[in-house]
Amino acid sequence: MNEAHPNLKSIAVFCGSSPGRMPHHVLLASELGEAIAARGLKLVYGGGGLGLMGAVARAAHSEGGAVLGVIPEVLREAEALLPEIEHEIVTDMHTRKIRMYGASDAFIILPGGIGTLEEAVEVLSWQRLNLHDKPILFLSNTGYWDKLLDEFSRIITEGFASKEMANDILSASSIDEAFDVITERIQNPIKRTPLTLRDVSVETLA
Repeated sequence: MNEAHPNLKSIAVFCGSSPGRMPHHVLLASELGEAIAARGLKLVYGGGGLGLMGAVARAAHSEGGAVLGVIPEVLREAEALLPEIEHEIVTDMHTRKIRMYGASDAFIILPGGIGTLEEAVEVLSWQRLNLHDKPILFLSNTGYWDKLLDEFSRIITEGFASKEMANDILSASSIDEAFDVITERIQNPIKRTPLTLRDVSVETLA
């Protein structure tokens, strides 16, 4: 097990509020929560107590890890907050994402649905605009994200994103590999090319 990098103190996990159909996904979420706690890191997540969200949070908390759930008021009852975990109740979905971004040093995307995908794509787009340089990693041991990663490659090939974007699409099929990849990226950040007006207009309209 790798020790966490000194510049890595917290991990945001984006994941489904549903358990999905494959028990492997819930198990992976639980194991990730345990691994985050074991490395002395803080888990930042969307605040729900159901599905993969609940699994990762319960596991991290049960192993003595620090956990912060960030959830908008409108979802407070629907997503069954875990009473033993610290929460911040915010006004809306956008504020939730901003708060999770600010509280995290890296992002891991577990299997999930439209909300998970929207969160992942937004932090990727912020990275492409040089608004942050925090590692963003897609994690699945079932191939769940493979078609999405292929689609990102097609977007680059079709010229709707620069070839440099390929460097930002990180993925792993195991938790240890995920931490290896994130640690390596923090140790060796990418030297980014300043965006031109054309770059911004193409990527923001895509």
